[in-house]
Amino acid sequence: MTVMVTAEFKMKPEAAETVIQTMKEILPDTRAYDGCQDIKSYYEPETHTLLLVEIWESSQHQQNYIGWRVETGLVDSVSEMLAAAPAFRTFEIRSDI
Repeated sequence: MTVMVTAEFKMKPEAAETVIQTMKEILPDTRAYDGCQDIKSYYEPETHTLLLVEIWESSQHQQNYIGWRVETGLVDSVSEMLAAAPAFRTFEIRSDI
């Protein structure tokens, strides 16, 4: 089942530009990852918050992707620049509602 995943990153103010630059570099690989259908990014400068809205073929595809990012060390390196743990939410896409 296709899902929408939101990923919210509250960045330390002094690290915001570094995180944004990192995302610019890594999101092309994310978009090309198996099962990723789309990613849109939104930035709120007042709170240094980046919101990603992702569409995945299934939640398993997204979980596989996160596992890959953990294995490569990206999650640990970005986590150091965040003011709080990232918040992920997964929604079923329901066209019948």
